[in-house]
Amino acid sequence: MEDLWLLLLLPLYLAAFHGVKGCLECDPKFKEDIKSLLEKLVPSDVPGRTQLLEEQIKEMINLSVKVTHENKMFRVLAVQEVVSLKTWLKNELYKVGNKTWKGVFILQGKLLDVRQNLESKLKEILKHFSELACSEDCMVTEGPILDCWNCLRINTPCFKGEYCGEEDSRKSENREIALFLTLIAEAVILGTAVLLFHICVTHQKKMKTIRRSLEKYSEKKLEELMRIRDEKNKDFGI
Repeated sequence: MEDLWLLLLLPLYLAAFHGVKGCLECDPKFKEDIKSLLEKLVPSDVPGRTQLLEEQIKEMINLSVKVTHENKMFRVLAVQEVVSLKTWLKNELYKVGNKTWKGVFILQGKLLDVRQNLESKLKEILKHFSELACSEDCMVTEGPILDCWNCLRINTPCFKGEYCGEEDSRKSENREIALFLTLIAEAVILGTAVLLFHICVTHQKKMKTIRRSLEKYSEKKLEELMRIRDEKNKDFGI
């Protein structure tokens, strides 16, 4: 569930915090390199060129941030893998640039294909590295490790805990306590409801008994009054 809310709120998160990084953005030159390559793809006389380029740059940057932050296991990656991924992306953009210009819509379609391939490749690389770094053997590539969330380099090649999708013991314990308290609260509410129902039913039965007793008493008193009246009438010869 936690992962599902993160995906829903990620666009707002990105809009509110412009300083959020992904694995590719940790290189200060990445955005400039992408911008330079994209500018070569769009002729200078194309209407709305500036806006088109800004949108494509934003889409490319946000893609890397989204993938990196959608799972804690995607937080770390070997610097060597990051460099290889950037090289792959640049080569893909070079390929697009070497083809004949056929209009804005064709270019947007080609760049969409590049982004989709980048997303798949980035997820695959991050998942593969996480599985290696979190394994018992911890067979990872030599070299520094990059924390993509804060762009810090880590010397430790092996990871555990949240980096590996393992739940923090304290969080697990707190969740169990919360569940236990919830069950107790539900049991108390259910018990209270049953008790009130029992009281209401018992009270209703008592009220019926009292009403019947009053009816019998009223009928008896009425009979006595009628008998006394009849006796008085006889005494007066009525």
